[in-house]
Amino acid sequence: MKKIAILGFGVVGAGVADLLTENRDNVSALAHEEIEIKYILDLRDFPNSKFGDLVVHDFSIIENDPEISLVCEVMGGSHPAYEYTVRALKAKKSVVTSNKEVVANFGDEFLALAKENRVSYRFEASVGGGIPVIDTMINGISHNKIKEIRGILNGTTNYILTKMFSFGESFENALKEAQENGYAERNPDADILGFDACRKIAILCAIATGNLIPTDKIHTEGITGIRNEDVAAAEKLGMSIKLVARCIINGDTPFVTVAPFIVGKDSPLVNVSGVYNAVEIISEPLDNIMLYGRGAGAGPTASAVVADIATAIRLGKCDAPATFTKCDSIQSFDDFKCKRYVAFDKNAEKEVKRIFKNAIYIDGDECSLICGLMSEGDFNSLLKDLKFQPKSMIRLL
Repeated sequence: MKKIAILGFGVVGAGVADLLTENRDNVSALAHEEIEIKYILDLRDFPNSKFGDLVVHDFSIIENDPEISLVCEVMGGSHPAYEYTVRALKAKKSVVTSNKEVVANFGDEFLALAKENRVSYRFEASVGGGIPVIDTMINGISHNKIKEIRGILNGTTNYILTKMFSFGESFENALKEAQENGYAERNPDADILGFDACRKIAILCAIATGNLIPTDKIHTEGITGIRNEDVAAAEKLGMSIKLVARCIINGDTPFVTVAPFIVGKDSPLVNVSGVYNAVEIISEPLDNIMLYGRGAGAGPTASAVVADIATAIRLGKCDAPATFTKCDSIQSFDDFKCKRYVAFDKNAEKEVKRIFKNAIYIDGDECSLICGLMSEGDFNSLLKDLKFQPKSMIRLL
């Protein structure tokens, strides 16, 4: 029997504990060993929980217990998750996490420590909840040449955009509804400003390239500027707006970005709605595959965490699934090329048409257009020649 500790007893931690106990036989079969929760670390007590007697408040109890072979970190945030992970790995205890922030910030260090101490560091649940995207990339298609990863990696923003498209809700009302339904935090900035998706694409980029790019180097935009007028224009074009995280690998340095994109009907991402996530991987010779499912919540995330726990215990040795190197090398976003939807005031139409001569113009109350393929740098240079600034600009996928 292997004994483990869970760090954090929130939604995900409770889901992990429930799954390990309620599906004990299935988990034991996958792990080739019975698994017992010995400790749960949390600042709070849980006297009404069936796991209440397992709660401790001092990490050193877990760190110094030789019976604990694995620590499951589901606390969220960088600290104290970072410190506890380092201490656990140095104590030769494997670590499994769902914490994308700590993986994106320190994954290279953790994987090196796991290798040094001959234990495992696994993080499947850090991207896409229960969607097995990391395992697929490592064990299913790593022999392919990955050209691009593009995904809807945040369920909160996808829910908000779905509400704006399907029901004509304003951004503010859709966000309020997401909060009321438990899909958005009281402070939703990490979701709506794109930071959550940025951390996840940094992890997927590291899996594909071996280079963990600091998130502050990744061009990141959120959805707060999406207007109902933009939604109507996209619908008129037969398209949809999604917050898309992209890693485009062309040569030694990738383009990595998170931003709203207008997605056409030919993209499998166009029909991903509500709180669902999807990751499309384009590679040679496999071509395109897409993984789809619920990207968050107690059930899906706990499922991925428990799968990692069972795998780490079954292998029983150093099994770092990847090796990352912290790397600042990323292609300048000024060189990123795409088509764009741009909207101006109607009274700017004459001047806009003088600058954007070959654009496709959309009938409506605004001067809105689809301009041709050009780089960010070239597009911004054109804007400098206009005395009118866009009311909105969204790139096309």
